[in-house]
Amino acid sequence: MMGDWKTCTIGDLGNVVGGATPSTKKVENYEGGSIAWITPKDLAGFSGRFISHGERNITEQGLKSCSTQLMPKHTVLFSSRAPIGYVAIASGEVCTNQGFKSVVPNDSTDYMFLYYLLKYNKNKIENLGSGTTFKEVSGTTMRGIEVLVPESIYEQRKIASVLAKLDDKIEKNMEINDNLAEQAQGILYHFMDEHPYQLQPLSDIAIVIDCLHSKKPSAVEDSAYQLIQLDNIRDDGFLDMSAIRYMISQADYENWTRKCEIVEGDCVITNVGRIGAVSQAPYGTKAAMGRNMTCIRLKPEIKLQAYFITVLLSNHMRRQIQSNTDEGTIMGALNVKNIPKLLFPVFEPSVMTKLEDILFPLRKQIEYNNLQNQKLSQLRDALLPKLMSGELDVSDIDI
Repeated sequence: MMGDWKTCTIGDLGNVVGGATPSTKKVENYEGGSIAWITPKDLAGFSGRFISHGERNITEQGLKSCSTQLMPKHTVLFSSRAPIGYVAIASGEVCTNQGFKSVVPNDSTDYMFLYYLLKYNKNKIENLGSGTTFKEVSGTTMRGIEVLVPESIYEQRKIASVLAKLDDKIEKNMEINDNLAEQAQGILYHFMDEHPYQLQPLSDIAIVIDCLHSKKPSAVEDSAYQLIQLDNIRDDGFLDMSAIRYMISQADYENWTRKCEIVEGDCVITNVGRIGAVSQAPYGTKAAMGRNMTCIRLKPEIKLQAYFITVLLSNHMRRQIQSNTDEGTIMGALNVKNIPKLLFPVFEPSVMTKLEDILFPLRKQIEYNNLQNQKLSQLRDALLPKLMSGELDVSDIDI
């Protein structure tokens, strides 16, 4: 180990802050609000480091009505329940619901180092959670968790800079992809404005395959067989098989792929939670489909992969999914029986071919950037434990 390191608690590194939810029965707590309010759901499918706002804002009245606190820029958010372990950095002032134990770093703690430190210690923190229905980490527990850190904030910054350079490249690729995805949506709507089309049910061009409704198989080590989890399904339309690698036995894999093995071009859509989140499997994918998701596979004679995912990611489709969601007593769900009824804009064959020819290179570039990001993420994740334990020497790094 290089340099001077110390054992301390998370509470020694900053102020641990919880959150709360303003009453949803009072419209004035939310309507027209401009205060960023984050929930763990906002970090599901979130793949960046910095977050500025969630799905909903709250008002000044909402802030004062409960125990949530406004936290400064560069606070490190850590979800403490349902699930434990989402980490993000506030890019401005934010507050959260009760699903977080966030850390406002003190003057001797580098915020970027703290971000990577919490990611490194995610499993340790999760194992200290308690609860019968679902595990939760209390503020007292969070403050008392012991960690190993460099004494010098300059040393902390050196370590963080190595990992941050990789994440900078990842986020640059994501920014490029956001731009390409916007272009794809603009092209789709331009075609809808300029060319006649008919709304036809998804079942005309694709088949829908439900997941198994069986108990989730046990995870195993040293396996080549992967079971897709909800967090593999990214909001940007990319099925990220590196985000979570839940590996199962060959026997379980054969069982869970007897109805469907997910391969390149297949789209997977979530049925509960993040209802209607959809991703397309990239080149080289072979995986089993997990619970609470559905495969949508183009019919063999339909060669419209780029068009297909572009429509599935469109606001046109989002509105249909919302209208086809069954509102249950606990949470809504997208009924598998409703998926084949989703309406797609279908143009004349020559127009469809032209549209696909324009969209295909955009989607392929998005896929390439995402696959590059997977490799960068794997390198970052391999370096993380070595840097956070002091195993790698960063003394020669200039920042």
